[in-house]
Amino acid sequence: MSREDDIEDSSAPLIEHLTELRTRLIYSVIYFFVGMVICFMVAQPIFNFLTAPLCSALADRGQDCDLIFISPQEGFFVAIKVSLLGGFMLAFPFIANQMWRFVAPGLYRSEKGAFLPFLVASPFMFILGAGFAFFVVTPLAYEFFLGFQQFGRSGEVIDGVQGAAPLSVVFQGSAQEYLNLTVKFIVAFGLCFQLPVLLTLMGKAGLVGATGLRAVRKYAVVGILVLAALVTPPDVITQVILFIVVYGLYEISIQLVARVERKREAQLRADGLWFDDEDDMTGDDTHPEDEPKEPRL
Repeated sequence: MSREDDIEDSSAPLIEHLTELRTRLIYSVIYFFVGMVICFMVAQPIFNFLTAPLCSALADRGQDCDLIFISPQEGFFVAIKVSLLGGFMLAFPFIANQMWRFVAPGLYRSEKGAFLPFLVASPFMFILGAGFAFFVVTPLAYEFFLGFQQFGRSGEVIDGVQGAAPLSVVFQGSAQEYLNLTVKFIVAFGLCFQLPVLLTLMGKAGLVGATGLRAVRKYAVVGILVLAALVTPPDVITQVILFIVVYGLYEISIQLVARVERKREAQLRADGLWFDDEDDMTGDDTHPEDEPKEPRL
């Protein structure tokens, strides 16, 4: 067999993997496109659902829930953004299935059993974080923002003189700006809720340990504070909530990684592969008292 034949044989598996990857990506794009089309057809009800926190905050103040389009094409782009977000969430289970079918043939049975729970937990935690953002954080944020409105009373009489109407500054929001802010909340909290999944998976792979995570806790606090300042609007309420939630998830991640390490240690002990100290690892059974002593002069 010639050298060229060797090269072709060695590259054949790579070509097969790339072909399989292309097939899975094509299917994923199709699923996403179908989900996007479905959500585009019902974009208005989805958008009306997303405006619930704002409408509730305005109703508490006796105001109408009216959003405006500041450009002719804004309504179309709002529908597209709603379709993108909804299409991805609708198609994610199918996309995850395509990812699993691409990765699974290269894993051992034990690795499949270890990886599959994380594939299931990831979308669950994202939905949990998105729900927490939408039902808890977003209403508090809009209550805070709308508190800066200023209502003037026209025709106010001062010292018997009809005065001019004081300045009135009320909310008349853009539909696109509102959607951008709400989606930012949902995506930010959904991604932050992936922290336990990511750290636990890294702990199972041996990339991080519970001791190391505890040692860098003070740096994690600073990083979470920076993250909260970057991914949330400039108000103290949402930043504090995000910090508390993410730091709590970090502490939960430490406990999960410690649990993974205990299970790994128990398995290694059962297999007789766990060594408590370096002497056991070297196999040296001698002790200092057993070594021959030099005679005293």
